[in-house]
Amino acid sequence: MDESKFLIPPRGPAPSKRRDSRLKLSVYVFLGLVAATAIVLICIVLPRMWENSIEVEDFGVAKVYTLKRGKIEAKITDWGATVISLKVPDSKDQVKDIVLGFDSVKTYVEGHYDTYFGAIVGRVANRIANASFQLDGKVYHVPANNGPNCLHGGLVGFDKVHWQSRIVDHGQGPSVQFTYQSLDGEQGFPGDLEVSVTYTLGEKAEFRIDMSAKPGKKATPVNLASHSYFNLKGEGNGDVLDHKIRIFAGSYTPVSDTLIPTGEILSVQGTAFDFLQERPIGSRINDISGPPPVGYDHNYVLSGEDEGSDGLKKAARVVEPASGRVMELWTTAPGMQFYTGNFLEGVVGKAGVVYHIHGALCLETQGFPNAINEPKFPSVVVQPGQTYRHVMLYRFSTL
Repeated sequence: MDESKFLIPPRGPAPSKRRDSRLKLSVYVFLGLVAATAIVLICIVLPRMWENSIEVEDFGVAKVYTLKRGKIEAKITDWGATVISLKVPDSKDQVKDIVLGFDSVKTYVEGHYDTYFGAIVGRVANRIANASFQLDGKVYHVPANNGPNCLHGGLVGFDKVHWQSRIVDHGQGPSVQFTYQSLDGEQGFPGDLEVSVTYTLGEKAEFRIDMSAKPGKKATPVNLASHSYFNLKGEGNGDVLDHKIRIFAGSYTPVSDTLIPTGEILSVQGTAFDFLQERPIGSRINDISGPPPVGYDHNYVLSGEDEGSDGLKKAARVVEPASGRVMELWTTAPGMQFYTGNFLEGVVGKAGVVYHIHGALCLETQGFPNAINEPKFPSVVVQPGQTYRHVMLYRFSTL
């Protein structure tokens, strides 16, 4: 009898063939996952890498860092920790540089103009009356570089020195940190001082500046400020008198003919300094008394309303109607110097454009001017073991 007739034939392929099929299936699944991952990388991850980036250029005399996030771009140099360009879009998505400055880093280094374009100014920003002050029973003399007064730290302030720099990865956006060691006796100021400034392009079209300083063994006055000049039409594009501004301050500190605060704190209501409601900068500028050139160069006492996170309070909101650009400023500082570029006349800026009076505005959040000599003002003295901190947050949008 042929027994093979009674054998049940095997179902499907032989075991070895089944293993081969499973192996092929696993390979196909693996390759599919690899392909899917590649698509995700190309479509999502890589655009974000390109969107958020930092580039570094070394020009010998100084480095320039370019921070990019979305359509906002900031260029910052390690000379004076200076913002040399800030590009933001308008309501039609057209991008322009909105800060005044120079084309060449060399121009900043050579310092032909005392405009302080985009720089960090210190050790003490703004003015010190008669270029002197008393601290812990000792009188200190600092350079008189603005008539009889000391302005923005003296002849060689923080805007005129080279800062150490490094790229920072804190997960909050493209960021660069600048540090400077100011020595005891530098420009006449007492004590060593370690200074740090970090620039970050954050979410929601934000440009953040974090400033800090730690004294050594001596108490010292500290008042750092960022001195960018803004024209929301685009730098070099006329004056800013038609920009509309709201300043969140109900009082200001009036000044003498040499721009030193008198010590008074007065209400802005009914004066040319009243920007509690949004209105054009030029609407009452000619009502300001004082020596020419006419314009705002005054400290506002910030009210602290509209508190945000991290102790930030809204300082100002600026609108440029033609472009639709809107700039809000938040800060931790008690005061803000509102300056309308009164001394810009004849300065040759980017692309050879000659800047003119009122060609930009500055919103310098800081301690009060001459606070070191005025006991009624918030103190700017930092003791050993303490840390000075100052945050500025710009937020850009469109109408």
